[in-house]
Amino acid sequence: MAVDFSRVRVLIVDDNGYMLTILRTILHGFGIKQIFESKDPADAFDMVRSDAVDIIITDYQMEILDGLDFVRLVRTADDSPNPLVPIIMLSAYSERSRVMAARDAGITEFCAKPVTAKEMFSKIASVINEPRPFIRNKSYFGPDRRRASQEGATYEGPERRKSRQKVDPDAAGAEAGPDAGDE
Repeated sequence: MAVDFSRVRVLIVDDNGYMLTILRTILHGFGIKQIFESKDPADAFDMVRSDAVDIIITDYQMEILDGLDFVRLVRTADDSPNPLVPIIMLSAYSERSRVMAARDAGITEFCAKPVTAKEMFSKIASVINEPRPFIRNKSYFGPDRRRASQEGATYEGPERRKSRQKVDPDAAGAEAGPDAGDE
């Protein structure tokens, strides 16, 4: 099934010119024609205010204003025209603490560098075809940090929702096995 990205407007924010070139090439390969670029997150925020963009792809680590600060600015600044815009963050540093910090800043998706065209396509298609609801509370504004599929979730603490109680895989397998219903 062919996907038409020709009307998608993407802003790339990365202080590395080489990475801008790689991402621009990948996006052009997907048929994306309207690509805005910035090496400076402050200038990028001016672009967000002046040009309607559908997706932002930003680097994590940049000088002066880093990717996390940029995401928070887009999500919570009083003059942000679209705090709901999907934001894909890229980073060469993908340890859990950085991914969690990016998630908590309000990113929509995270890609570890070196990014592949296949992974970038998957992330872009995901933010377009499967948008996550946004959550606002006193300490967070951004996409719902929980994924719809909680397969393998093991949290059993007091904050666990009643509707997502753990199912015993042995019991579930026994009921769904080939002999189920033969009793």
